[in-house]
Amino acid sequence: MSKFRGFFLGVIGIAVCIGVAGVVSADESTMTRGAELLQPFKKNLKQALLKGLEDGPEQAIDVCKDKAPKIAKELSVDGVLMGRSSHRLRNPSNEGPDWVTPVLKDYVAEQSNLTPVTVQLPGERIGYVEPIKLQPVCLVCHGSAVPPSVQATLEQQYPSDQATGFEVDELRGVFWAEFPAPKSGSPK
Repeated sequence: MSKFRGFFLGVIGIAVCIGVAGVVSADESTMTRGAELLQPFKKNLKQALLKGLEDGPEQAIDVCKDKAPKIAKELSVDGVLMGRSSHRLRNPSNEGPDWVTPVLKDYVAEQSNLTPVTVQLPGERIGYVEPIKLQPVCLVCHGSAVPPSVQATLEQQYPSDQATGFEVDELRGVFWAEFPAPKSGSPK
């Protein structure tokens, strides 16, 4: 159990991302706002995954499939949207908004230089992205040697799974948030 706990703590923790073309030079308060908005999502997801892992990795797969989207939806209020995505999706419904795609492509191209980024969006909105790096315990569901029982569950639930074959510290995906830009003269 401790290896699974350590993995998911690492996966859900804040990782670092790269700067990309089209990304705004955000002030610290905008970056902080994006990170703060994602914190409850990451915390609630981590708790759900740890609870699922108590019954084995197959249960954690169910958490990612069923509970993670519900958590993101519950926290997407007051003009805020959030989720997670990847360049190699397991669940097609985790495809991010169009603006996340170029950020993911740049992260994949330059994984040695990962830092959180913000993106100026139409309609006075800001996008914020931070990566998820693969931790050792992630190998159980996302590595090259997935145990047979886990592989059977993945094949049943995700016949088009692209999310295996990762290595430790490789970019697994991203957390993203979209929110209204602060109004001029208002607190950020």
